[in-house]
Amino acid sequence: MVSYIQTEDLVKVYKLGNVEVQALRGLSIKIDQGEMVAVMGPSGSGKTTLLNIVGGLTHATAGRTWVAEREITNATPAELGVLRQRVVGHIFQTLNLIPTLTAYENVELPMLALKKTGAERKKRTTELLDTVGLALRMNHKPDELSGGEKQRVAIASALANDPPVLICDEPTGDLDTETGAKIVQFLHTVNKEMGKTVIVVTHDPAIARQTDRIFRIMDGRIISVQRPSDAEAVNAALMVQMYRDRLNETNKEIADLEILFREQRVSPENFAERWHNLTETRGFLERELHRMGF
Repeated sequence: MVSYIQTEDLVKVYKLGNVEVQALRGLSIKIDQGEMVAVMGPSGSGKTTLLNIVGGLTHATAGRTWVAEREITNATPAELGVLRQRVVGHIFQTLNLIPTLTAYENVELPMLALKKTGAERKKRTTELLDTVGLALRMNHKPDELSGGEKQRVAIASALANDPPVLICDEPTGDLDTETGAKIVQFLHTVNKEMGKTVIVVTHDPAIARQTDRIFRIMDGRIISVQRPSDAEAVNAALMVQMYRDRLNETNKEIADLEILFREQRVSPENFAERWHNLTETRGFLERELHRMGF
């Protein structure tokens, strides 16, 4: 019997000029309905490619894929469009909010594609913004909202058409620790109270520990599947490596950000917010490694 979400021997090859890059190398995964799972791994390991295939944004080069127990391996562009509208909600690290629209309009927009009535759109949009705690901010545009508020608008927008599956690519990546924790709490509400199946790509071990299972990817393959309790009790070394991977990547992000600032390619305000969030993440990871004796 096919699992609710399943991939079988996925291969994905990209061509960059005359060079072929193999992002996935026979990746297989099974996720049950109603699960909240984390996908972890270093940059370039294939995490986002996996999400893009499951979310109907691209086809695999080889292998098979099922979403909500429906095979989408050879789905047409129109069929993938329906999948994205009705079955899978997307939360991207870049948020994909339209800057000229208010929070209300950004959440309402996906329902226009399904030709929902004005009354249906108003009821659903108002309910969702209230659920994510933004009832008083619905008429504000994205640049008038904080990072956490924008992320909550993105969550509400992804839920607009009531999809059974929610996929999240680094949903707390640019947020401070406290705001990130609130976003994870909203995702738990989506999972446990709304009954959605949630897949979260994250570098943050603290987030991964709050899911039902952790899938770790390396070089386009699943190298381990563990429950969070097992990850610490049975394989502490894996958790240490996860923290180290994230710490190395955070240090690189800080260094890259400082270069952009020196080259005046990022505004002082944007630099200050991102630098603060990244250094908070670095501090957390260093404290956790210290706590674990490393």
